[in-house]
Amino acid sequence: METTDTYQHRGGGTRPAPDDGRARTPGRTGNGPAAGGRGPRRKATAAEKQQASEVSLRRVGRLFKPYTGQLAVVVAVIVASSVVGMASPFLLRAVIDDALPRRDLRLLVWLVIGMLATAAVTAAFGVIQTWLSTKVGQRVMHTLRTGVFAHLQRQSLAFFTRTRAGEVQSRITNDIGGMESVVTSTATSIASNLTTVVATAVAMAALSWRLSLISLVVMPPAIYLTRKVAGMRREITAQRQRELADLNVTIEEGLSINGIALSKTMGTATALVTRFTESSTRLIDLELRSELAGRWRMATMSVIFAAIPAVIYLSAGLPATSGQLTLGTLVAFTALQTGLFRPLMGLLDVGVSLVSSLALFARIFEYLDLPVDVADPADPVEIDPSRVRGDIRFEDVTFGYPGSTTAAVAGVSLEVAAGTTLALVGETGSGKSTLAGLVSRLHDPTGGRITIDGIDLRDLRLADLSAIVGVVSQDTYLLHTTVRENLRYAKPDATDAEIETAARAAQVHELIAGLPDGYDTVVGSRGYRFSGGEKQRIAIARTLLRNPRILILDEATSALDNETERAVQQAFDTLAAGRTTITIAHRLSTVRDADQIAVLDRGRIVESGDHHNLLSNHGRYAALAA
Repeated sequence: METTDTYQHRGGGTRPAPDDGRARTPGRTGNGPAAGGRGPRRKATAAEKQQASEVSLRRVGRLFKPYTGQLAVVVAVIVASSVVGMASPFLLRAVIDDALPRRDLRLLVWLVIGMLATAAVTAAFGVIQTWLSTKVGQRVMHTLRTGVFAHLQRQSLAFFTRTRAGEVQSRITNDIGGMESVVTSTATSIASNLTTVVATAVAMAALSWRLSLISLVVMPPAIYLTRKVAGMRREITAQRQRELADLNVTIEEGLSINGIALSKTMGTATALVTRFTESSTRLIDLELRSELAGRWRMATMSVIFAAIPAVIYLSAGLPATSGQLTLGTLVAFTALQTGLFRPLMGLLDVGVSLVSSLALFARIFEYLDLPVDVADPADPVEIDPSRVRGDIRFEDVTFGYPGSTTAAVAGVSLEVAAGTTLALVGETGSGKSTLAGLVSRLHDPTGGRITIDGIDLRDLRLADLSAIVGVVSQDTYLLHTTVRENLRYAKPDATDAEIETAARAAQVHELIAGLPDGYDTVVGSRGYRFSGGEKQRIAIARTLLRNPRILILDEATSALDNETERAVQQAFDTLAAGRTTITIAHRLSTVRDADQIAVLDRGRIVESGDHHNLLSNHGRYAALAA
């Protein structure tokens, strides 16, 4: 192990307290499963409305920047398809004006073959366009999903304590899922419809510029009505996504294993069903409003577009506008004008969808823009976790939770020599778990610093720190998978022999071996097939499998009976040899042999020493031991 002096670490001092972030942090404290009753409809906050309005199309466009080449190919295919498609009306005019009147069978056959070839080529182009555009869109969706998930993984524990779990899932599933059609088809729809509209307009002008002018009178009202509809859809979309998030929260709270147990013991199942039903009913209203928003305006546009052919026929009979129109030209022009309706309305609809989807992009970008409170350093200290000794120093450490007016930990200074044991004791809320959490960087101190082997924790990569510090807490979390995979979660490349050794050390091997499928038995949601003590022993084995140099045991044996506790404590005593251990316990019998005991009260150390010295002082420790 290198000496401390070889490390280039940051000097001491204090850091400014991290910003609360509550004003910009999505989510809210929702009604719990036991709250019951009607869940109030959540209205958009001013910050949410402002952010939704500030989402720029330029930022959305940047999502597609890595795929510029593929999008260029898509646009080229679309242009080629539109150009080829424009041959159809001219072929139709030739059939009516030339082939049929002259009874030229040979010309008619070639014209029909041309029509079929045009249809086949445009269909082939359509398949290629769909494949390329969907591929690009799905990659953008993948980037968004993984980007949001990865960014949330970097958020500190404080973010998740103030954000509803269902809200997080809703952003990743409902919001990103709601953008799928826009992301996968918007760019190509714009290119396709715009190209078709331009090509059709050019063809119409080539056939008759006078009739073309008549057809264009519909454009101003169409654009105006589309902008009005887009604004309506956008607001309704934002409301719908917030309601979906609330529904997701109700599902998460009411159908989790903890939520079910709570609702059954509190008798709130009926109230939860009512709350869910009312939220779902509000969704029905929002979905109807979303679908019907501006429908009467668009229906008006449909009537106008349908009336234009009649106006064209009337104009064709007037001397001032008829000119030298042939029957074939009139039929071909009418076909073009009728075909113009679909891409033009499609282009307007894309505009509506794009504007309304900005509400979804706003919610996703809101998460992507969240600041990371506990992040990797810009210039991390390079360190080999296996060579760490485990010297820990708390240097005037202070920490306060966001929104709290009092510090959870205040002015704590401690030295824990490598290979020794520090026990933190005190009444509930005295700051024991908070102080231990600072060692594993669940939070960062707002004042002072913590070092391992002289290195400020904030100068270490989080991955390196997690390899050095292992935590077993009183709140054990097991994944819904097999016992073996739960243990291997701590060390993915662990062999079966290593897994069994860790289980034996935690006094849980015999229990696992006696299960129906042994180590391949599925533990169930949150490990509910096991008792609290059994779950904690599995969690202990999982941590020991990583073989960390520093162990944090936060009430790690609180759920064990006396006999099992003694067995596990013996295993800890053996495994803690050469490791630095920080133990938090209410039962002082588990810490009496600690090398150093620190008594905390309201976040401050009021006395420290070993068990016998503290008893002889007749202070706070002696009072707790009485």
